[in-house]
Amino acid sequence: MSSARFGCVNGRAILVADSLDKYIDIERFSGGKLTSEPMACIERWSDVCSLAASLASAKATDFVPLDFDKLDCPVPRPRQIFAVGVNYKAHAAEMNHGLPKEPLVFTKFQSSLNRPYGQIKLVGEKCDFEAELVAIVGKDGRNISPADAWSHLAGLCVGQDFSDRELQYANTPPQFSLGKSREGFAAIGPYITDTATLSSRGNLEMTCRVSGEVMQHTQTDDMIFEIPDIIAYLSGICELFAGDVIYTGTPSGVGAGRTPQRFLRRGDIIETTIENLGTLRNTCI
Repeated sequence: MSSARFGCVNGRAILVADSLDKYIDIERFSGGKLTSEPMACIERWSDVCSLAASLASAKATDFVPLDFDKLDCPVPRPRQIFAVGVNYKAHAAEMNHGLPKEPLVFTKFQSSLNRPYGQIKLVGEKCDFEAELVAIVGKDGRNISPADAWSHLAGLCVGQDFSDRELQYANTPPQFSLGKSREGFAAIGPYITDTATLSSRGNLEMTCRVSGEVMQHTQTDDMIFEIPDIIAYLSGICELFAGDVIYTGTPSGVGAGRTPQRFLRRGDIIETTIENLGTLRNTCI
């Protein structure tokens, strides 16, 4: 089965072909039945997936060559951006944390969203990288059970939770949200892949390279709280809305956890790849 890969170019909602080298404009290909507005499309995710299933019948002239450098954030205006800290066993060990009893949740702010191939403006001397699997909510809900969690998601994508460690740990106790919300510090993409077509959605390979050197490499089954657990926990407290973004945690190998520590420098290129979901490429300036 082909996957629906939903992205955004020039502010317009698109579907990326299986070949990953071209795309169609959703509003034009649907004859106006679906809008060009990305957030409105996510609210009609089942219709987007139905349209994606018909891509095989599209004419060559319906497609536009895909330039990954021109991809916008696929979720430009989420109501809420959640993130889960210390959610990989190996990462908890490298940071000298015990395993949490419940998900450790903080927020990132919408103004920190970045393009999949966007630049990162470094501030200070301790900006860090954190590769993450990101879940995108596709259906509103409260008190969602773990058994129903996947049906409330639109898809998964790749994320980078960039962190200003100096700001994060400037006080005691530390605060997370501002240190992780500087300009461009929430990169996601390159597109959203429909969860229903991902047979391995519970265990994906994730790799992060900084200027060509592998820094993080894991399988997502090292998570302490899996995605259904996170959805159930969050929705038991907050209402989740279509288009909400959930960063699900980073594996071991972050700059602050290494000996010696390795923080980002100007000119560094961070490439984050997750199996079947694509690659982010962000350049530090």
